[in-house]
Amino acid sequence: MVLKRTKLKNWLTKEGRTQAWLARNSNVSRNAINEICAGKRDPSISTVKKIMSAIKKVQKNAKVEDFFDV
Repeated sequence: MVLKRTKLKNWLTKEGRTQAWLARNSNVSRNAINEICAGKRDPSISTVKKIMSAIKKVQKNAKVEDFFDV
């Protein structure tokens, strides 16, 4: 089974950031971040908010639709 890279994973790669960085800064488990980036799991609204809060620390103009299909 081949999974498509998510927008979130593409952003992490482009920014040179790791899933571990995102997990630490968003207070979302490393396993959850891994599954979201792999497209195996759809994040809850509260998880999206936590992830976006971490992303906005480094990219202030970030929008949810830049990272997730909404």
